[in-house]
Amino acid sequence: MGRGRFVVRAAVRDWATAVCVAAALLVTGLSGQHSATGRLDLLGYALLVAGGLALAGGRRAPVPVLAVTGVCAVGYQAAGFDVPAVAYLFAVYAAVRAGHRTLTIAASFAMLAALPVAALVSGMHDMGEALARSRGALEIAWLIAAGAAGEALRQAERRADEAERTREETARRRADEERLHIARELHDSLVHQISIIKVQSEVAVHLARKRGEQVPEALLAIQQAGREATRELRATLEALRDDDTSPPRGLDDVPELVEGARRTGLDARLAVDGRRPDVPAAVERTVYRIVQESLTNISRHAAATTASVHIDYRPDALTVRVDDDGKATSNAASTPGVGLLGMRERVTALGGRLRAEPRSEGGFTVQAELPVERAS
Repeated sequence: MGRGRFVVRAAVRDWATAVCVAAALLVTGLSGQHSATGRLDLLGYALLVAGGLALAGGRRAPVPVLAVTGVCAVGYQAAGFDVPAVAYLFAVYAAVRAGHRTLTIAASFAMLAALPVAALVSGMHDMGEALARSRGALEIAWLIAAGAAGEALRQAERRADEAERTREETARRRADEERLHIARELHDSLVHQISIIKVQSEVAVHLARKRGEQVPEALLAIQQAGREATRELRATLEALRDDDTSPPRGLDDVPELVEGARRTGLDARLAVDGRRPDVPAAVERTVYRIVQESLTNISRHAAATTASVHIDYRPDALTVRVDDDGKATSNAASTPGVGLLGMRERVTALGGRLRAEPRSEGGFTVQAELPVERAS
């Protein structure tokens, strides 16, 4: 269930509770005996309804609702309506649940002092009778029960949040340990052997050329494959060892990537549109890796003379696009390499979309759109 749907359902429940409480208070006021007449009569009914309906905002603004329900309860008591302060008890529960314990206790003591005064204002001349009426309007036992219920639920929600956070930290730690384990296994089992193959093939090519012999195509293919395998394994090990504890590469490091590509002879340019919002660290790392991999592929394989990196900041998303004018054409079938597959996995994990394909005017384009959650 999405967060938006949960908020809607919670709002519906809050309004349903508020309407029911308002109706109960109004019915009690209509059926009971009270000393109000004329305008005070209408004022009392209005305060009964207002106090109940105010509960609809208890989840979003518990302290103002506590104040409104308390004022309404004192008001209709002063108007001569002997009706229990039910709405105020609901407000006490909501305020304590939200963590406002001290303020709620202070407000409740103020209510206990104000209700007898309101009873005297309504026309009672006997202080004992006024105290009895105020005690009936706000039973101490129910007041304590409402506060205790709110506190119990607050503690339960806090423990649930703590348990969830602990589970996430445990899962993250286990994932980091597994990544490091895989990285060690890859290093021990593959990197050493591939390095031997690469060195041996390069030595064989060097000796053959030194003797003036024709180098077999198979040997050249082995040499090239060894170089590519070494590069891909290094990139994979770097990703596996990235435990997010070291200062991560991000958006601030993209200009350095573009400048590095320019030093290799590629006419690389960077353009940035929009105002940069608060971008999650995972999104920053992904943008950096996309630009890094794209510029590396352009320099090594595209036979391009120009490349452009365009970053577009929008309110709910970040778009990064890397274009080149290389030899790729829209008619040529392209097989995604390990680098592109890694990009797609990173983008998909963040809920984004990746497009990597030849351009109609020639060259290749890589475009990723990554969602950026706005702080609520």
